[in-house]
Amino acid sequence: MKRSTLLLFFLTGIWVQAGAATYKIDPEHSAVMFHIHHLLGKVTGRFEHLQGTVDYDASKPAVWKTSATIEAASINTESAQRDTHLRSEDFFEVAKYPTLEFVSSGVTDVQGNHAKLHGNLTMRGVTKPIVLDLEIDGVAKDPWGGTHAAFSATGKLDRRDYGVEWNQAVEGGGVLIGNEVELELDIEGIPQK
Repeated sequence: MKRSTLLLFFLTGIWVQAGAATYKIDPEHSAVMFHIHHLLGKVTGRFEHLQGTVDYDASKPAVWKTSATIEAASINTESAQRDTHLRSEDFFEVAKYPTLEFVSSGVTDVQGNHAKLHGNLTMRGVTKPIVLDLEIDGVAKDPWGGTHAAFSATGKLDRRDYGVEWNQAVEGGGVLIGNEVELELDIEGIPQK
């Protein structure tokens, strides 16, 4: 569970029985991160701008759904030079493909607060199915009476499936960056009005 979400629950001590609601993603309390191999280590990055909704009813997993749009140019790996390269035609080509989009298609394997979230991810104009390991972190009220819902998910994709194939050979064999991208999402939402 995200530390800020956990802290919120402890501070308020008020858990909410979650009825059906559509939650608007709160970008100030949400994160879309990724990890990819670079030489022998890993690089971590995130996207700073996202929006979307989550439909959630604790008692009806069949109606859970979500959609999100991420601004590709908002990529941030804490290196201005690398981020400029990532925005170029070699990677996200943000001038031509300004957004990444995810639309869920259903959930399976629901066990308590865990499930498999199925959906379609569109990146660089290519749409592919993806499955994420979903965790429902819960619903709670803040000290001012506002309701918040928190969800987290992890998954993997092969960047080449989306036409992101740039790489560079390195001394001794091998390549500069890996093909598998690890995804990590922490999403907090507030009821949509």
